[in-house]
Amino acid sequence: MGKYMLEVNELTTKYITRQGEDVYSVDHVSLKIEEGKSLGIAGESGCGKSTLALSLMGYYFAPLHYTSGEIIIDGKDITGLDPDVVRKTVLGSEVAYIPQAAMNALNPTRKVIKFIEDVMKAHEIKMTKKEIREFAEQRFRQVNLPVDALDKHSVELSGGMRQRVVIAISTILNPKVLIADEPSSALDVTSQKVVIKMMKDMMEMGLVRSMIFITHELPLLYNVTDDIMVMYAGQIVERGSAKEMVFDPVHPYSRGLMKSILVPEDGTRDVKLTAIPGTPPNLKRPPAGCRFADRCRYATANCRYSGIPIEEFAPGRTYRCLMPVEQLKEVYASEDQQ
Repeated sequence: MGKYMLEVNELTTKYITRQGEDVYSVDHVSLKIEEGKSLGIAGESGCGKSTLALSLMGYYFAPLHYTSGEIIIDGKDITGLDPDVVRKTVLGSEVAYIPQAAMNALNPTRKVIKFIEDVMKAHEIKMTKKEIREFAEQRFRQVNLPVDALDKHSVELSGGMRQRVVIAISTILNPKVLIADEPSSALDVTSQKVVIKMMKDMMEMGLVRSMIFITHELPLLYNVTDDIMVMYAGQIVERGSAKEMVFDPVHPYSRGLMKSILVPEDGTRDVKLTAIPGTPPNLKRPPAGCRFADRCRYATANCRYSGIPIEEFAPGRTYRCLMPVEQLKEVYASEDQQ
């Protein structure tokens, strides 16, 4: 087992509404990522993926608030640090974040090189403009970006190129953890492949030492990440290798996600897609038991009684369910034969 680049222990964060209500969008989440590895996080909209991504940076601003838990990056706990310290010493260098619709994040009145200069200045890196320029050109060549893009405004670049430029800027300080929140969702298929290849290449070159890739598309993660974690209503419900999670999901919610999406590697002819009935619970008043119980066809009265812990049922595989794994697999096999 390699060195853990990121360790998260029982992290809980919440939103506080204008009415003073607490919304726990990340509820006692724990995860680990080894150096050189990537983790995919999947789940439907509103499950807490993006909130977890924001929380992992250790930089909180209203209405998001830290409640409890640890975020350890390369052996250093960043929770509880002063926001100015986090901004100067953690963001960008320890952990980098690529938000949704990142291609629209660049100020159209400024050239790309200016953003890189700002990053260096914010982290008090002592380099002249000439040195920054030389460094930026070298980095752009490394990641197969045209050097002349440094002297262009964002509006002069295509959507796919803007996304790749944002990734290059975000990772210019070689972060230990890269968090990419649906970085390819707004792109065409060809541009998606280029963006994903760029991030994988950066991992291989050591420019990024570990990565979290967030999306609602489980099959996409099969080609991008080593492991996949499925979230539902602020909690982790299952984790395993990418292959296991796509082709042999165990938790009823994970299986429901896969049944609602086409998997090209599994063939698409005569495949009947099925939707998961119902809607996620209101996290202002989450249910006492399993949060998926009201949408689960296998739920019993016990599922609604009290909280269900997440347990390891095989090396590297965990799930949050009262029904034994073998029993679930027998039920699934019976349903597939019908």
